[in-house]
Amino acid sequence: MRLHEHEAADLFEKAGIAVPRRGVAETTEDALRIGEDLGYPLLVKAQVLVGGRGLAGGIRTVDSPDRMAEAADALLGSEIKGLAVRKVLVSDKVDISRELYLGITMDGFDGRPVIVVSTEGGVNIEETAGKHPEKIAAVHADPGASFQPYEARNLLRKVGIAGKLLVACADVVVKLYRVFTRYEALIAEINPLVVTAQGGVAAVDAVLEIDDSAASGLGEAAPDRLSRYENPIERKGREIGVTYVDLDGDIGLISSGAGLGMASMDIIGRRMKPANFLETGGGITEKLLYQCMELLMMKRGLRGIFINIYGGINPIHEGARGVVRYMEEHGLGIPVVAKALGNLQEETWEIFRSGGVHVVTEAATEKAVDRLFEILSNNAR
Repeated sequence: MRLHEHEAADLFEKAGIAVPRRGVAETTEDALRIGEDLGYPLLVKAQVLVGGRGLAGGIRTVDSPDRMAEAADALLGSEIKGLAVRKVLVSDKVDISRELYLGITMDGFDGRPVIVVSTEGGVNIEETAGKHPEKIAAVHADPGASFQPYEARNLLRKVGIAGKLLVACADVVVKLYRVFTRYEALIAEINPLVVTAQGGVAAVDAVLEIDDSAASGLGEAAPDRLSRYENPIERKGREIGVTYVDLDGDIGLISSGAGLGMASMDIIGRRMKPANFLETGGGITEKLLYQCMELLMMKRGLRGIFINIYGGINPIHEGARGVVRYMEEHGLGIPVVAKALGNLQEETWEIFRSGGVHVVTEAATEKAVDRLFEILSNNAR
């Protein structure tokens, strides 16, 4: 679960990291009140869970109440990269003399946290890695121990940071690592970590993504997890307990496992375009598969549905009843092809067939996808 910038900034400040004075506004009137309290100039920043807001026009500098009203009116209710802006962060405009980068994430290959620093802040770290690798340094941390100030100083020296700035930045590194471990984060990032004209350091941006299971550690500050899902279909998937990722194709997919779903997507993608990734996990019921059909049909423009389920612990015959009941109640007009193998597979096939589902009994997923492609091709003639 990714936190909004203002939520992450609150946690960074709580950990002792300097962040600009700020307030969160949901209306233009709120933004004007915050502006009056803080004084100008200020930044107005759209609160959306996506990177690159600045390039998309989501960050404005304002130097008067009139400019504040213009910026707030323009941002609130707008969309940044397809996401609605419901709040803006109003913060001090820091007098910056230098920008640095600091980020911590999990190394998927090594299985340990990796701390990355760079003298090139305010830009995409991948871009810096490609053009100026000498300006980046990284070190792995022991997940069972705290990260010590001397380790932070050694890391920062590799990119040429020295003197009082070395001490100040090392302090931020140590505190950010505490945030990372405290909240079981997947990523904690400050980009940029700025050196102010007065010689201090401050986090003028804050990124924090935590594991869903760690959200309870936020206490009363824990946000509603469903509010993180801007896409209504993905939010509905979360509500019913399945993993749903929206894509831009027109072939709906239901699978009973992540691996099975990813393989199905790859095979569909050879000749058609998957509209989604959906995996039910091990809890198939008639109700759940009925809800999965409802979920798929929330997406407009589907040409067909592909179902790939396996009956190990899953009662796939019950799931088949849910699919057929949905088709009968809604008079579904697009073809549905199902590959269902495992426990009670013959009964499952008969239930599917009774509702007009095209059943493929062969083990190869390619055969079932070929069958759907054939049906759609014939329908197009």
